[in-house]
Amino acid sequence: MKRGLRCHSHLVLTVLLFVFGSFFLSCQADRPEAAHTRGLVDTVGFAHTPLQMSKIIQRVNEKYGQQQQSVFRFLRLNDNTSFPLAIAPHDDYTYAADVYNYIMPFMRAPVLILFGVAHRAKQFNARDKIVFGSFKYWTGPYGPVPVSSLREKIMSRLPKDAYIVNDSLQAAEHSLEAFIPFLQYYHRKVQIVPILVPYMRFEDMSRIAGVLSKAIGEATDSQGMKWGPDFAMLISTDCVHYGDQNWGGRNFAFYGSDSAGYRQALRHEMDIIENSLAFSLDSARVHQFYRYTLQENDYQKYKWTWCGRYSVPFGLLTAYFLSQEKPRQELMGTPLKYSTSIEHSPIPVKDLKMGVTAPANLHHWVGYVAMAYTLIVHNH
Repeated sequence: MKRGLRCHSHLVLTVLLFVFGSFFLSCQADRPEAAHTRGLVDTVGFAHTPLQMSKIIQRVNEKYGQQQQSVFRFLRLNDNTSFPLAIAPHDDYTYAADVYNYIMPFMRAPVLILFGVAHRAKQFNARDKIVFGSFKYWTGPYGPVPVSSLREKIMSRLPKDAYIVNDSLQAAEHSLEAFIPFLQYYHRKVQIVPILVPYMRFEDMSRIAGVLSKAIGEATDSQGMKWGPDFAMLISTDCVHYGDQNWGGRNFAFYGSDSAGYRQALRHEMDIIENSLAFSLDSARVHQFYRYTLQENDYQKYKWTWCGRYSVPFGLLTAYFLSQEKPRQELMGTPLKYSTSIEHSPIPVKDLKMGVTAPANLHHWVGYVAMAYTLIVHNH
């Protein structure tokens, strides 16, 4: 949720950033694509210029490059690796850029279907349907990012009760915007299909993910596109939002806000990842994640405060159902990295005219995970 819970304490900042994004868009009116381009929401936590992005990558490599390369070598990830499905964070780059960087170099497919959080779904009264936009481009540090024509091909194959089109909600949401600078840095010609996932019961989630997976399969088959080389899926989430301060008056320090509580919360995080996201993906494991994060009697209330409580299970179900379209395909999940906003010192960004949107301490911290999925084809 990056600041889904934080939005209560940072509403003024969000409004100002949204106004700035709208102003930025209006100033580009002389460009032919400007009228159809989604502007920027967050110019504080995320990079929005080429210089900022190149410096972020440089600092991540200097501080974490050896660690990352050892993981890549161990898992035999190389220049030919392309993840068909992955999960990445969307928090401020100063806290989480190293975790993004376990995923983004390997999202090599030219078209990426993005599943994002709808932090402001309540404000827009969005629920029980996925949310598309009509923008033709998204703003990126290296120029406009095209929205793939695959979006319309997918939407044309969906029942009308499965989705809505809401540009205002997509324009106000930061969880997919966070991906754009990283994706563009590594893959300049990337195209996207942005989808937001608001409040949703698991039963509705399964139904809509089922029809979406079928629509994706039919639309990509009609274009001769293969999952992995030609298109892939990327899910946005931050993990637990923890602590007893600056959460809009709410207390999320489930195990206490001292170092012992921090360690216990991390163990709980590892249980969630191991028991529902890692290893062989199926609907039962996805349902387990849903149970970990949402109250049984109210699907709009947290049990454990992951902002991606809807985007993660919906994106995973869509991928799982798509994998079942053809026999002997299996998705296998591997956690590449877990970290938190207080696990290590922040990456310096002040000199880049960037900053933070929330504090990081034992009373207020956020977890991050980088999950990669491999599509395994069994020959027997």
